[in-house]
Amino acid sequence: MAKTNPFTFLQQVRSEAAKITWPTRKETAITTLMVFVMVVLASTFFLLADQIMSLGVSYIINLGG
Repeated sequence: MAKTNPFTFLQQVRSEAAKITWPTRKETAITTLMVFVMVVLASTFFLLADQIMSLGVSYIINLGG
């Protein structure tokens, strides 16, 4: 791989950075809200799944004793 001198490298970095499209404040807020909603839904699902499995295991254990 050919070495690039630092000046050329910085020019390339600046050129690539100019291509970045940053999200608007509204897009960021909506995405953040969607992440929080998904976290709550996933947490609720796993809480319920854990409780159901816990009850099932407790029931099976109590059958033997």
